[in-house]
Amino acid sequence: MYLKWIPNVISIIRIILIMPVLILIYQSQFEWALFLFLVAGISDALDGYLAKHFGWRTRIGALLDPVADKLLVAGTYIILTWLGLIPLWLSAIVILRDLIIAGGVLFYSFVIEPFEGEPTIISKINTFLELLFVLMVLSSSAFMWPSQSTNTALGSAVFVTVVISGIDYIISWTRRVKSHDIHV
Repeated sequence: MYLKWIPNVISIIRIILIMPVLILIYQSQFEWALFLFLVAGISDALDGYLAKHFGWRTRIGALLDPVADKLLVAGTYIILTWLGLIPLWLSAIVILRDLIIAGGVLFYSFVIEPFEGEPTIISKINTFLELLFVLMVLSSSAFMWPSQSTNTALGSAVFVTVVISGIDYIISWTRRVKSHDIHV
């Protein structure tokens, strides 16, 4: 019974890791920031695997995991933009998409019914690319690898998947709301 809390503990640890990651980035200690960011990314995969594989899903885990992901992504994109390592427009669209998703979940949960859903394939690809992009930017800052052109291409892929997944969420939630005959 208590084992089902392991994914939740991992998500909480990921949330705790966010502040040290941001401080290390701000202090230009990119090697350590890269290491902790990688640990956070691995913990995301691990808690998801444990929750699904062993059936250790909880209601709080369904909230903690995406909150941890959104905070990690938003925090790193903001600090990397502040330091001039990624463009403002990319951070803005990444964070705007997450705000739209969070707003949709809150609206749906309070107006219609508690929201339950799984991320779409494009959303999973988008999250993977967002995290990979941060890893590559940190790696470039720490070790001068990969090249700027690689990061530019990856940033472009992030942009494309943000737009597609954002539109996908808006369309699917509009359909969900309409199926409940709610007029917004």
